[in-house]
Amino acid sequence: MFLKSLTITRGDGAIIRDIRFNPGFNLIVDETPVLSGKETGNNVGKTTVLKLVDFCLGAKAKGIYSDHENKRNEYKLVKDFLVDNKVLVLLVLKNDLLQEESREVLIERNFLTRKDKIQRVDGNNKTDDEFEETLTDLLFPGHYGNKPTFRQIISHNIRYKDLSINNTLKNLDRFTRDDEYETLYLFLFGCDFEQGDTKQELRSQIGAEEKFKKRLESQQTKSAYETALDLLQLEIEELERRKASLNLNPNFESDLDKLNRVKYQINLTSSEIGRLELRKDLISEAQREIQSGESTIDLQQLQQIYQQATSLVSGIQKTFQELYDFHNRMVGSKIRFITQDLPKIDAKLTVQLEHLNRLLVEEAELSAAITQSDSFEVLEQLIVELNAKYQTKGEYENTLRQLSDVESKLTELNKELSAIDNDLFSDEFALKIKEQVNKFNRLFSSVSYELYGEKYALKVDTKIVKGRRLYEFTAFNTNFSSGKKQGEISCFDIAYTLFADEENIPCMHFLLNDKKELMHDNQLLRIANLVSANGIQFVASILKDKLPNELNKDEYIVVKLSQKDKLFRIER
Repeated sequence: MFLKSLTITRGDGAIIRDIRFNPGFNLIVDETPVLSGKETGNNVGKTTVLKLVDFCLGAKAKGIYSDHENKRNEYKLVKDFLVDNKVLVLLVLKNDLLQEESREVLIERNFLTRKDKIQRVDGNNKTDDEFEETLTDLLFPGHYGNKPTFRQIISHNIRYKDLSINNTLKNLDRFTRDDEYETLYLFLFGCDFEQGDTKQELRSQIGAEEKFKKRLESQQTKSAYETALDLLQLEIEELERRKASLNLNPNFESDLDKLNRVKYQINLTSSEIGRLELRKDLISEAQREIQSGESTIDLQQLQQIYQQATSLVSGIQKTFQELYDFHNRMVGSKIRFITQDLPKIDAKLTVQLEHLNRLLVEEAELSAAITQSDSFEVLEQLIVELNAKYQTKGEYENTLRQLSDVESKLTELNKELSAIDNDLFSDEFALKIKEQVNKFNRLFSSVSYELYGEKYALKVDTKIVKGRRLYEFTAFNTNFSSGKKQGEISCFDIAYTLFADEENIPCMHFLLNDKKELMHDNQLLRIANLVSANGIQFVASILKDKLPNELNKDEYIVVKLSQKDKLFRIER
């Protein structure tokens, strides 16, 4: 897929910008003149062109009018303009720019919400999930819902954020885990691993259990609880000996023993009820989060619109009801999976609550019987102390039981993960990765040598993170010089596109780059020649005074911006 055009219109149909992209090298030029030796061309919108393409490919609208370094800061003038004027962005993708009959995809999005929101692909409005699924199907039909996501797959094609400009491989957000990068690059380099999703799911479950374990051990470690429990038992035995030495009637001794046991059981039962309610709340919270994704639109009204669409567009095989039902069935399936343990938990809660009520009744009866003893004052003190000790003992034992359950669960999950890793890190699979990386490096080193006279390469190492094995992909200069990060990134992106074509791996054939004024003129010229010769579309934003004369031509420049003619032309 190539970029054919990016059109920005008002709600009344008036065109603000109509940008037509060319095959090969494309430039977004800031023509603001240099005054007193200082550039005054900041915020004219050259980076925003890249952001709008990204927006049409699933990025959040807020990225257009917020400061990416501090997302709390919004450019109110721009935001109000986009909303008040009902600005619509239309992106056209095309399989081959040189073949008129090749497939085109029209993507439309605006910045409104709820019923005024437009999010269409080829004229069909989409929910957020449907929109992402449709975009995913452009490259990998049927891949939606699996890892890596569409946004992760195309991340190296669109570079305007600091991480993507400064990092060749780790170009996602700073919260991305190492195992997500592992899955992404195994996928990109054609090292298909069917259990990649399962591995990430196991890692997520392990992370959740480890957080729960950490919370249980927030006060003390398991060994500390075990030691404290042993000491507590000695204190209880001493109090029991003191109690036994009292001159009590036979019935009192029996009742007191029963009361202590009942209180102990009450504490255990109360702790168990608390644990079950905590688990139930966590499941219910997860259920609510998933239900928030269920479609609750006005079905009758949207059906009428859909029927009008079907009367105008032929070939639509699915009814809106079927799409609507499919989405909600998927959500329902997730909810059933998450809540499958709720009936068991509710049943256990009912049993435990009934058991607790019986214990409370028995406690009341025994307490009433004990208060009739002549030794009540002495016993009362012992009872208070024993109750406190038994309560603490019950808490410690419940915590230790939960820790044992978590450790057992972690052992089971890690065992499953180890079984997957045994396949992932087998000699056969490692050899496949090496072969694919070697194929890529032939292109990577060739491209980098042509552009910089240096040979860059990709290497993959096995590293241990929190006791778990991971493949880590990193780029390096085979000459072991410092190299140039901007050049390394461009070489990687170009080389990957060539590699994907050789390996018949679907990919976007456009590369968007910001701040190319940081590169030397020679490299820009070589990139222009290289991408044009290899059927790659390279779109870059640059200041005019940094533009080589050889590239300062209309055949390369797709849009010119300045302080007097900014992208959205708000100043007019």
